[in-house]
Amino acid sequence: MLRQKWWKIVCVILLLYTVVAGFLGSVPAEPILNETIRNLYFHVAMWMAMMITLTVSVIYSVKYLRTNKHVYDIYALEYAKTGILFGVLGLITGSVWARWTWGSFWSNDPKQLGATIALLIYLAYLVLRNSMTDLDKRARIGAVYNIFAFAMLFPTIWIVPRMVDSLHPGGMGNSFNIEMDPRLREVFYPGAIPGWTLLGVWITTLRIRLQLVAERRHP
Repeated sequence: MLRQKWWKIVCVILLLYTVVAGFLGSVPAEPILNETIRNLYFHVAMWMAMMITLTVSVIYSVKYLRTNKHVYDIYALEYAKTGILFGVLGLITGSVWARWTWGSFWSNDPKQLGATIALLIYLAYLVLRNSMTDLDKRARIGAVYNIFAFAMLFPTIWIVPRMVDSLHPGGMGNSFNIEMDPRLREVFYPGAIPGWTLLGVWITTLRIRLQLVAERRHP
């Protein structure tokens, strides 16, 4: 039993560490950011967890196209849903951060717009799947679209925002940069990223099990 649940215990410990250290731990006094720099453990880590879960999703889509095994389509769908959830949480935490550093929840920053476009593309993936009743056709077209959606993440989130004026760190004309102070690294790398990612895997595995049970009851 312990061998099966060890990673869940690790997930809980890492998230507790992230939350406690995130709100109570020492952080550098960065200009403009001040105490809001604590959001690094939540906002940025959400995007990292999103990228990891969406990467797993597209891997299963490729595996489905190669093998036609229905279970891979279920894995791809559920990991994509979890990735979308992390993306929405990333937008929300980012808007809260923007309110206290840029003066408003939404400033039409290129990265905000790019992230929104990326999420809309993935939401269209869910709509597309739900519009088809044939299971094989839905799985195959969904897998191809999932690959397209994953490819669009890179120009919308990582490439274009860095080529234009942006308030985000790494973009042209940004007003601040986050220096990864050792105090931030001690929480961000060992706690926040693996903690939120493991939570995403936990949620996804539960949803996959529910989906498989539902299909056995109603084949």
